[in-house]
Amino acid sequence: MTLTPVEPLPEHEVRVRAPGKINLSLRVGAREADGYHPLTTVFQAVSIYEEVVATPSDERTLTVSGVQAHLVPTDASNLALKAVEVLARHTGIDDGVHLHLDKGVPVAGGMAGGSADAAAALVACDALWHTGLSRPELIELAADVGADVAFILMGHTAVGQGRGHLLTPALTRGEFHWAFAVQDRGLSTAAVYDAFDELHGGSPGAPDPELDVPLMQALRAGDPRALGEALHNDLQLASLELDPLLAEPLSVATDAGALGVVVSGSGPTVAALARNRQHALALAASFTASGVADRVLTATGPVVGARIISAE
Repeated sequence: MTLTPVEPLPEHEVRVRAPGKINLSLRVGAREADGYHPLTTVFQAVSIYEEVVATPSDERTLTVSGVQAHLVPTDASNLALKAVEVLARHTGIDDGVHLHLDKGVPVAGGMAGGSADAAAALVACDALWHTGLSRPELIELAADVGADVAFILMGHTAVGQGRGHLLTPALTRGEFHWAFAVQDRGLSTAAVYDAFDELHGGSPGAPDPELDVPLMQALRAGDPRALGEALHNDLQLASLELDPLLAEPLSVATDAGALGVVVSGSGPTVAALARNRQHALALAASFTASGVADRVLTATGPVVGARIISAE
């Protein structure tokens, strides 16, 4: 038997796709001395994607296309460029890179679009620079970039603790179908957490993972009805406090027969769980007809994390 040698990845373009996420449950504790809130959350990666193309460059630069591209910073504050810097420092690489982001995940929508860009940038530059890090090594680096970045690398469904970066894969069965009411107006994550602190007087107590046992059982059983009943977000009231109009898509989804409806993360995207694909399309149509969303998306979950889709 003759083994064909494995060719190294070509060096002039690596394209990576990374999914957005929703929080099936998000439980939040009181702000700690480091400024962060302890979390217990259940992430699910969904089939709404960012694509990042990495090509060699003398410098480290970034451009953006796609929906709401004008809202995305292209300087060093961009999370994807921060991820590149973390990888370069860790591996001792001095090379430049140009990243092009094609946006599909809502900007400032509570679905981790920026984190998806960062995760994709880590995977793309690891391949482009031939640094050869394992997926667990990349996930460990990702946790230094942002709380959601590590999950986007992992994908599928996982329980996150700490700042959300301490991950344990969750057993799931089957496929879940979602409709999303997306707003062009974003919500600042920091502002939502500030509002959460005000609503709870700064001391909501520690998040209790045991409260999500019914949700985990629903995932293992592949039972969308039980999952819908278990959806939970401690930040939802704070998001509604800052953006009262979010009550409208929540109500529309409920009236249209969603199995469950929840603000995704810090919002303002509203996620509605459907019985099946056809029902997801019907929920999306209800969002559109009622005029409660600037855009409407449908997706399935769980899906895989950030992956190379082409290298030339």
